Amino acid sequence: MPEVFVSIGSNLDRELHVRGSVADLRAAFGALRCSSVYQTRAVGFDGDDFYNLVVAFHTDATPRDVLQRLKAIEGRHGRHRGEARYAPRTLDLDLLLYGDRIVDDGDLQLPRDEIDRYAFVLCPLAELAPALRYPGRDERIGELWARFPSNRDELHVIDFEHLPCDG
Repeated sequence: MPEVFVSIGSNLDRELHVRGSVADLRAAFGALRCSSVYQTRAVGFDGDDFYNLVVAFHTDATPRDVLQRLKAIEGRHGRHRGEARYAPRTLDLDLLLYGDRIVDDGDLQLPRDEIDRYAFVLCPLAELAPALRYPGRDERIGELWARFPSNRDELHVIDFEHLPCDG
């Protein structure tokens, strides 16, 4: 089964939605590995800080099925489709990687193009899988993070206890 990586972000009732989404992902996909939880400033708009992390799990669900389940979890947490791209949100779940698959099909893009653009995505991904090769490139996730620009210091690890993670 391929290993799947999903980013989680929230800046509205963020502790509630981060905890709830991790529990929902565990219920949907089984055992999870979780990065640390990071606090970061909102990007692209003025708003409350976000909590961000990345989770990993193995699944035999198709990438499209995983994406649909992520959208359903977002909906249960009050996320409304059609909101502005850069706006406050209860929950944002993004499918980053699905094994070594490369897909560009409408709303399904693998690997997700923002992986190496935003510290709040790349840092927790590198924490979980530094040796993982970026699909379609001869680079490892940890190497991408090591070369990331200086704004990496805008990430702050949060003492976030008792997430239902397995490692």
